[in-house]
Order: sequence, then structure tokens, then C-alpha cells
Amino acid sequence: MSVYDAVEIDRLQGGSADLAQYLGSAVLIVNVASKCGLTPQYAGLERLHEQYASRGFTVLGVPCNQFMGQEPGSADEIAEFCSATYGVTFPMTEKVDVNGADRHPLYAKLVEVPDAEGYTGDVRWNFEKVLIDASGTPVARFSPQTEPDAPELVAAIEKSLPR
Repeated sequence: MSVYDAVEIDRLQGGSADLAQYLGSAVLIVNVASKCGLTPQYAGLERLHEQYASRGFTVLGVPCNQFMGQEPGSADEIAEFCSATYGVTFPMTEKVDVNGADRHPLYAKLVEVPDAEGYTGDVRWNFEKVLIDASGTPVARFSPQTEPDAPELVAAIEKSLPR
């Protein structure tokens, strides 16, 4: 069963993000924020997106304001910041909660995925990453501090690309 089954989420600029479109592709889902010490990871995420897009891969940014209010902006402000500051072209969803009572259903599934140390549960901070394979199955989780060009992340992406 795909992580995308029965999960609805809107695009940052409105309208359905239609997660089913990603079946057959590898996707790195990242909760993002514009005013975080890890925000420069946007540049590396964009490089990953550009490098592997032609091979069936995308980054999916999911803005979240749950960590010290580090994503306070409106959809337009977030889109402008990401485009103007980091040249982001990968898709972004609406701003959602990734933890707590109002956790988005997508993250209800993603927090079950263990990281390399076996951690499951709440997202710990902005820029936590979950890799989804072409069948829609979560296959790896990476800490917020894992840089987009980290060898273990790149290796996992290459292993998850559609054949």
C-alpha cells in the first residue's frame, strides 16, 4: 500500500498536490522552514532535484511552522522566499503540522519510518527527510542535520530510483 493512498494535501499555491502523480518516482519528502539555521539546505535539495529529476526523482517540500515559529509566512511569502533566495523549482505543499493532534495524515504515515538509529515517532526539527521509493513505500528517514549531499542520502536515492 502506497504512502499516498487516501492522503490529500494541497500545493503551496492552492489546489490539490495529487500525490498519486509520484507513484513510479522516488520522492524525498522534507519538512521545510524559511527562518531556520538549516534553511540553507534548500540549495542542496534543489541540486538533488535537478540532478535526479530526469531519472524519476523529486524533492517535495512541506512547510511547517511547528518548530519555534520558523515558517511564519503566507503561501506567497514562502514561495517568493524559496524562489528568490534559493532558486527552488521542486514542488511544495501547503503549510501543515507534522506533529501533535493536528498532524497531517501524510506525516501520520511518515513518522512510523525508522531512521538509521531506529528512531520512529515525532519529527524532531525542520528539514527531517523521508525517502519514498517508486512504489510509494517509505524506505529511509534522515535527521534534520543530514545534508542533502550526504553520501548515505545520495546512495539511498540512487537505490530508490525507478529502474
